[in-house]
Amino acid sequence: MKYWLAVYTKSRWEKKVHGLLVEQGFEAYCPLNKVSRQWSDRVKIVEEPLFKSYVFVRLEDGEQAKVRMVNGVVNFVYWLGKPAVVADGDIEKIKRFLDEYSDVHAEALDIRQNSTVQITRGVFIDHEANVLKVRKNHVEVVIESLGYKLVAIFHKSYLKVI
Repeated sequence: MKYWLAVYTKSRWEKKVHGLLVEQGFEAYCPLNKVSRQWSDRVKIVEEPLFKSYVFVRLEDGEQAKVRMVNGVVNFVYWLGKPAVVADGDIEKIKRFLDEYSDVHAEALDIRQNSTVQITRGVFIDHEANVLKVRKNHVEVVIESLGYKLVAIFHKSYLKVI
């Protein structure tokens, strides 16, 4: 069974890595955003990668080693210790979104100390919490419930900025 994985590339190598993957027979997708750029004598529409240093590749089990050998590929994007699998539906949504809109940009969620977040998984799903500390991939939050303050550490993916 094939599934989409995110590949981390060298800086500004997204289009080149995409081409090399396709050349080697892999199904790859590099979401390109149409952006207006001003030169001294004209305005031109250029295509830039929507996600900096990321390309998506559709693989079967056992093909990861071949992808790692492609020039410009740094590694797979990992989540919870495994290569991050991207749902087919999410890839289709990105494609449809880019067909419908141009000159868009992607921003990582910015979870900061003292901000309020909503927990999206686990026992405290849908509860609000205040951020105490932000680490690389984990966030320490305070959950006020039942007259007590509970302090817990959550993976960033379990939180939504409010």
